[in-house]
Amino acid sequence: MRGICPHIFARPGGLPGLLRASLLGVALLLPIAVPVSAQDGAGAHAPLPVLTMDVEGLFERTLWGKRIMSELAAESAALTAENNRIADDLIAEEKSLTDRRASLAPGAFRAEADAFDERATGIRNAQRAKSQALSQSFENQRQAFYTTVAPLMDEFLASRGAVVLLDRRAIIRGLEAADITDELVDMVNARMGDGLTQSLPDTPAPLGDLPAPMPQPPSLPDTTRPSGN
Repeated sequence: MRGICPHIFARPGGLPGLLRASLLGVALLLPIAVPVSAQDGAGAHAPLPVLTMDVEGLFERTLWGKRIMSELAAESAALTAENNRIADDLIAEEKSLTDRRASLAPGAFRAEADAFDERATGIRNAQRAKSQALSQSFENQRQAFYTTVAPLMDEFLASRGAVVLLDRRAIIRGLEAADITDELVDMVNARMGDGLTQSLPDTPAPLGDLPAPMPQPPSLPDTTRPSGN
């Protein structure tokens, strides 16, 4: 008790004797905090009404999430390389047309410039659509992942006697014992592997605010009508 209330019990006369005895009697009736492992045995968990998890970490650390990110990263790199190649071709074509302008009649140059502008715009739109489709594919797969693993989260809630599972990013302070990310990663890996054999929902249900999607590949430069027109 001296360690708990030094300002009361450090010296005689700090409180009247009767009050001191009353406080001591109340303190002796309070339960003594004992580590969970000592109360329930190894591996037991104290009931916690609120559990937390690292939503982004769950996706990034599971075999399933890693496969999705790896595949999308490869497709994104391929699209970036394609964009760079197309951009180089368009820039070279624009320079060639500009260099030939002096040898072309005004009407002929204008016709070629219009055709080049129309073709370049169409190519840019097509590549932008590919980039958007890639980003949307990633988002759909990520949503499907969270929707499919949601029942496992429910299992944790039931097994721990909890009623709420929160994203750790929304917590200011909390007990480490409330975080189930590591255990959930292990369970997803054990039951679902890389996700290739899972039956995915046609329209995944949103699961709150999810981490930001992968960045899109760089778009093509704006190769408009050749300079000097």
